[in-house]
Amino acid sequence: MARKKNNIVQNRARRLIANDDPKSPIAEQFRTIRTNLEFSSVDSKLETMLVTSASPSEGKSITTGNTAVVFAQQGKKVLLVDADLRKPTIHYTFRLNNTMGLSNYLVNDYAINDIINETHVENLDVVTCGPIPPNPSELLGSMKMQRFIQEAKNHYDMIIFDTPPVLAVADSQILSNFVDGVLLVLRSKQTEQEAAIKAKEQLVQAKANILGAVLNDREVKYSNYYYYYGQ
Repeated sequence: MARKKNNIVQNRARRLIANDDPKSPIAEQFRTIRTNLEFSSVDSKLETMLVTSASPSEGKSITTGNTAVVFAQQGKKVLLVDADLRKPTIHYTFRLNNTMGLSNYLVNDYAINDIINETHVENLDVVTCGPIPPNPSELLGSMKMQRFIQEAKNHYDMIIFDTPPVLAVADSQILSNFVDGVLLVLRSKQTEQEAAIKAKEQLVQAKANILGAVLNDREVKYSNYYYYYGQ
């Protein structure tokens, strides 16, 4: 598949530790997430998934980026899609311009080839959000969104969507019906138990296949030192 080279954006970049420091304990935790996801779908092939959180600022997008990296490191051809059409951040993580992306495909007659960006990570391509539209929920629930997924599956082994928090808007629940599974990100000492339970309930009501949850930013003791699993 042809891919376009995007200009690099230098500001607000986020660290992809799974790529930058693959031997670190944190990178190993992301590989554990990858293994658990594969086991969770042992009876069916996991080709598409979305990552969401209960509320904002729980580490959802950086978890999504690192999870995409470890799948690509496994040799899978991976497409990471920023489906947060309200507050997109994936273009910051990968230092890409956001002038053209998913919203262009959904609203206009752009081909999928026009919006795919190569990244510095082998086997990993990215589709940014594009210009923020006035009707994100309607676009994500459209037939054209379903067509995008089917087209992407012809070229990629794994497609991962970064989506808005469950309790903020309905976008994640809507898109969950089009993918094989959902990964829920929660932040230690920040996500309230009630919010986590409500987020799960809303996903269940949407008939989402919940693959599991990631407890982000959890302090873990290893011998005489601590490290933080998170940003």
